[in-house]
Amino acid sequence: MIIARTLPELRAATAKLGAPGFVPTMGALHLGHLSLIAAAKASGRPVAASIFVNPLQFAPNEDFARYPRDEAGDLAKLESAGCNLVWLPDVDTMYPADAATTINLAGPALRWEGASRPTHFAGVATVVAKLLGQVRPEAAYFGEKDWQQVQVITRMAADLLLPVEIVPVPTVREADGLALSSRNRFLLPAEREAAPALFAGLKSAATDIAAGAPPNATLEAAKQALIQSGMTPDYLALVHANTLDPLETFVHPGRIIAAARLGAIRLLDNVPVA
Repeated sequence: MIIARTLPELRAATAKLGAPGFVPTMGALHLGHLSLIAAAKASGRPVAASIFVNPLQFAPNEDFARYPRDEAGDLAKLESAGCNLVWLPDVDTMYPADAATTINLAGPALRWEGASRPTHFAGVATVVAKLLGQVRPEAAYFGEKDWQQVQVITRMAADLLLPVEIVPVPTVREADGLALSSRNRFLLPAEREAAPALFAGLKSAATDIAAGAPPNATLEAAKQALIQSGMTPDYLALVHANTLDPLETFVHPGRIIAAARLGAIRLLDNVPVA
């Protein structure tokens, strides 16, 4: 496995390997990330991953300093998973002092996470665009747990005519349904026990709405159930799966998306409405 820490090293590695399938990460890797590596490997391409905790997507009151970091452990996991190249840029490489450009977003970035965290998606889109420009992959793989992020990146790549395929990969879950996340390690034992109620509630609501139940009443009942389980919902909504526009009545393709606070941790999840 090649480890590149400078742009010349990255250029030399991609020249040797060819255009890869690419998995951008912020490290603290778990089985969800490794499922992205497996999806990239299945394409038959060489596989590249990046590890960069992106300061631009964290607001001043968020957990940038606390975000888990384990470079040695992450590299061992990537090597075991068959990754060919790991790109480890530093902040100065990603954001030189004279940099003057960031990405401004509309469309699927405006609501939900975009409203709760107003600077977040601009930071995500900017760093992803930079990483795509550096690595120059044929395809890039993103987990569906962050459903809105996948739609934002897909829209950005299409709008900017970036020569890359954006590939969504299904969410990986614990046996009790909790979506894997690097922040799950911060849940206290009682919170971890309560956390699967988010997925269970979304799944039940999706089943009911698909069967004809009124969406607004169904989602309100699901929200109250989350509150009873100890969570504080930021949002819980039925949306168009691609545009993220809210839906008053169910039409295909529909998705239920949610964010809820449990103690100090903010959980994200989503399910399709079939």
